[in-house]
Amino acid sequence: MMSPLRLIAITSPRFLPDEGKRIAVLLAEGNFWRVHVRKPEASADDLRRLLSTIPAWCYPRLVLHDHHELCGEYCVGGLHLNRRNPDAPKFARSSGLSLSYSCHSLSEVELRKSKMDYVFLSPIFDSISKRGYRSKFSLSELQKAGAEGIIDSKVVALGGITKDNLPLLQTLHFGGAAMLGAIWE
Repeated sequence: MMSPLRLIAITSPRFLPDEGKRIAVLLAEGNFWRVHVRKPEASADDLRRLLSTIPAWCYPRLVLHDHHELCGEYCVGGLHLNRRNPDAPKFARSSGLSLSYSCHSLSEVELRKSKMDYVFLSPIFDSISKRGYRSKFSLSELQKAGAEGIIDSKVVALGGITKDNLPLLQTLHFGGAAMLGAIWE
């Protein structure tokens, strides 16, 4: 029997009305394991304003994509690395934060996966939130990567994820699925 997929919500890149409350509801409903706070254009103060509207019980289930220096201030659960922020700050491992990374190829997954708690692989399907951002992988490529153990419990599918394609992702051996457009659009 396959393990259920861990679902991750990713915030909209722009700030939304009552976003802190909406994040708390996502976590309270129990369907989402984590919420990744991704605001690439936001200042540290903008992010502080958002975090201060989220109940403290949510913080251990939040992951910051930017302004990693806020991790300790808000006791969040993890930090996410990407092309903008490729290196973990020195405090990351000693503070028990989870580390995740955005990957855009199977070779990048192979390179990064052993050093991270989990990695995103995208775009699996055509993106909902980024118009024109098309899937980079054929079904046969994904099946082969799953059979070879490249895709496993540490790999989270991203890009065009909806509740309708979750069963397929499980058969491909993904450990999780991250949603942005299906939640906020």
